[in-house]
Amino acid sequence: LSYIMCVAMNRSLANVIVGSYGTAATGIGKPMEITGTHTEINVDQTVELIKEANDIIITPGYGLCVAKAQYPIAELVKMLINQGKKVRFGIHPVAGRMPGQLNVLLAEAGVPYDIVLEMDEINEDFPGTDLVLVIGANDTVNSAAQEDPNSVIAGMPVLE
Repeated sequence: LSYIMCVAMNRSLANVIVGSYGTAATGIGKPMEITGTHTEINVDQTVELIKEANDIIITPGYGLCVAKAQYPIAELVKMLINQGKKVRFGIHPVAGRMPGQLNVLLAEAGVPYDIVLEMDEINEDFPGTDLVLVIGANDTVNSAAQEDPNSVIAGMPVLE
């Protein structure tokens, strides 16, 4: 498990054990400035987006684990599948803080295993997807890992 986690975070075992944050690819300069705007949406707007989407990917993370949200998410997924929507999960190798944690929690909640896909299996599906729900994930979907050589997560593979 330690090896899988190290590969997934692009960090050495010594780096993980010593507790250092960042990777060997992390530069020494200042991280890129975040520019642009963001749009916040409320629950009603989220519901509308889900209703309009036919192809949905859910990317769960540690926050889903802490909130024990796998059960309501499993209910939502069942409802969406019954409506004819294509729903899949994109799982980062260390989502949930240890390899396989999200897979186990989703299986425990009754999510069909065939819709739970690993990062490498689902990354090329994102461009053709109508909606991606990021639930309790941050670093596993953070583009700074690929775009900012000075980011503390530079070089870490992410869900794209």
